[in-house]
Amino acid sequence: MVELGRFDRNLAHIIVGRLDSEGIDAVAFDGETSIGDGSYLLIPVRVMVDEDDLAAAQAIVTA
Repeated sequence: MVELGRFDRNLAHIIVGRLDSEGIDAVAFDGETSIGDGSYLLIPVRVMVDEDDLAAAQAIVTA
């Protein structure tokens, strides 16, 4: 898997859903980091995709 980008927590999950609707498997990493101390909204979430899907995923995100 390769990193598509880093986004705020909510946007990362929206992007994962959008990519999934286009048939691209994606995973949000770090979404639960530091949830215990309340700083989870400040930590960017990495959206990861298969290397073969990176170009298509980038096109969807920039559109």
